[in-house]
Amino acid sequence: MDRHTRKELKTDKFAQGVGSGFEFLSEHRGQATRWGLIAIAVVVIVGGVWLYRSHQATLRTDLLSKAMQIDDAPVGPPQPPRQSFPTAEEKEKARLAAFTDVAVKYPGSQEAAIAQLAVASAQADKGQIDQAVKTFTDILNTAPEPYDSVARLSIAQIDASQGKNDEAEKLLKQLIDKPSVFVSKDQATLELAQVVAKRDPAEARKLVDPLSKSSRPAVTRAAVTVLGIIAASPAAAKSN
Repeated sequence: MDRHTRKELKTDKFAQGVGSGFEFLSEHRGQATRWGLIAIAVVVIVGGVWLYRSHQATLRTDLLSKAMQIDDAPVGPPQPPRQSFPTAEEKEKARLAAFTDVAVKYPGSQEAAIAQLAVASAQADKGQIDQAVKTFTDILNTAPEPYDSVARLSIAQIDASQGKNDEAEKLLKQLIDKPSVFVSKDQATLELAQVVAKRDPAEARKLVDPLSKSSRPAVTRAAVTVLGIIAASPAAAKSN
């Protein structure tokens, strides 16, 4: 994800209400990577930082803040007093080292979960899928709520992309049963419908149709988009 996109995500729109994360993600869905993970993780990172603005500073949050400063640092000529990096490679190396440091020093904490999401997303973006799944699984097993829900969704998306549809469906149904401020029931339902469409387009449409009539415009738009994906699926073509 480029710097411009990161800046777009880091706005006060998210801070107006963590519960509106689904609408916010829907508006930025086209900016996600092929795995659909980076936008989610960046929004969670922003949300995590926002959640701590009113809390007393701690060593954990200070360390996370330093990692976020690297994340925001420009690439190019020095810009004192602002931190900068001569190359994108050096910035990425420093960024991942900083987030990893948070995760290693404070395992099981919210700060560690935010840091691990950044690392896992970078791994997925680089095509290091096995490593990303391992990191997401660690988040799922150790992170406090609601960060574990983002890891669950991310693993489900990877499973679906690899044809592990049964596993993906199981994880998405868990999210529907237990949504969070970061992964809503509507979002999990739309993700599930796209997986179900591979075997049963009619069942997938039944999941999405109620959402296409939602009173929330972002949900309606996302549902209409998914209905189009279902209609264009190979399984739907065979049934026609």
